Amino acid sequence: MPALPRIPWTRRVGCISFAGMSQQEKKSVTPASIAVDAILVVAFFLFIYTVVAPHVPSNDGRMIKLWGGLTAACMSGVFWLCIQMFRVVLRAQREARRK
Repeated sequence: MPALPRIPWTRRVGCISFAGMSQQEKKSVTPASIAVDAILVVAFFLFIYTVVAPHVPSNDGRMIKLWGGLTAACMSGVFWLCIQMFRVVLRAQREARRK
């Protein structure tokens, strides 16, 4: 059996350590921000549900509620991720402006 070729980028060079990373001084999540996020996500869910429910191709009310709710839940999850990313970027921009 022939020896496997040595490919430079597949060698293990060293150990990755995150010990030198700076720690945040301030907590980024507060009870107020959680409450605001929850209110925004619930409001977005209700809005999206009212938009998508009429477009479910069914006459059964249970199926309309199920698929409208599942679609609204998925989109609300993406909306929650957008809120979190907005907060992170806004905080980074404010800190960069201070320096």
